[in-house]
Amino acid sequence: MSFLIFFLLVFVVNAAVNFYIAVRGWDLFPPDSPWRWVYFVALVFLSLSFLGGRFLERVWLSPVSEALVWIGSYWLAAMLYLFLAVLALDFVRVVNHFIPFLSSPVMDWIHRERLPIGGGIAGAVGLLLLVGHMNAANPRVRTLDLRFSRRLPVFDSMRVVVASDIHLGTIIGRRRFDRIVETINGLKPDLILLPGDIVDEDLAPVIRENLGDNLRSLSARFGVVAATGNHEYIGGVEAATAYLEAHGVTVLRDSVLELPNGLQIIGREDRSIRQFAGKGRKSLPELLAGIDSSKPVILMDHQPFGLGEAVAAGIDLQISGHTHHGQLWPFNYLTRAIYELSWGYRKIGETHVYVSSGVGTWGPPVRLGNAPEIVLFRLQTGK
Repeated sequence: MSFLIFFLLVFVVNAAVNFYIAVRGWDLFPPDSPWRWVYFVALVFLSLSFLGGRFLERVWLSPVSEALVWIGSYWLAAMLYLFLAVLALDFVRVVNHFIPFLSSPVMDWIHRERLPIGGGIAGAVGLLLLVGHMNAANPRVRTLDLRFSRRLPVFDSMRVVVASDIHLGTIIGRRRFDRIVETINGLKPDLILLPGDIVDEDLAPVIRENLGDNLRSLSARFGVVAATGNHEYIGGVEAATAYLEAHGVTVLRDSVLELPNGLQIIGREDRSIRQFAGKGRKSLPELLAGIDSSKPVILMDHQPFGLGEAVAAGIDLQISGHTHHGQLWPFNYLTRAIYELSWGYRKIGETHVYVSSGVGTWGPPVRLGNAPEIVLFRLQTGK
């Protein structure tokens, strides 16, 4: 029910924003212009393409569904920036109505040239999308050196690579994932961690492109270990987990894995378990009950809520994702308001915390105001 309410809220907001853009764009054309209706039909198509493509790929995965998802994904980003531009112009108009600061000749010129001005705004938004797409397609590698006070019994250092929020599917397909895998393997990791949202809801595009082969290509001495994210639950967590494990990924679902060198990894179920499965996840004290407190512990918890819980439990390193650090400006201000840490590194007490902006994208294959990343932790243990 909560997911349905959320979906309806998103649908209503999406419809309202598209209606606002439609009305303001309609006014750009002269009343007798046939282009008004061309514009209107195109806008209706664009506004329905993402949801239509997502629905269609569940019942008929095809080039048509793929094209609709791509078109709709770009439109989501375009819609945001067109909305902000039109809102800014209307704000200026309202202020000018009460406190005139634009002369009558200027206002007359704006009214007379409204169609070229609208075209200029659309062109600027298109340029923004191009820049954001290039940014999203080129993940950065961020390297952090961390030291744990507890020692590893076998050796004292290791290289851990983290790739959060890949969102494998129609948008993040074979070509993009090939580059991600190549970058990760080039870092020569001892361990690869995938802290949730590995798949982008529906598994069908992942299976069609056989992205499991790419997962098998990930190479690390201690393998690839994952935790669930909200998108695994949205698309069906059992099917997603089965697919990942069939292709060489160990998925920790409220469970603990001890590596041969003594490092202990906890993977928590995503908080979405209550929303989608109607049950709670294990508490950290429950998960820590059977581990060796003399050895270091890494916790993967997809959504970075309640960081103090990990600190109180004495976790050495918590790794999260989920936020995308807003993905599209100005949503980074929203994620900063919601989460204690929206992106980056922080040490709280003796616990290291890292929230990744993620390597993939959800919805628009566009990032503005932040960068995708693969994180390399060079861990040292012992004081």
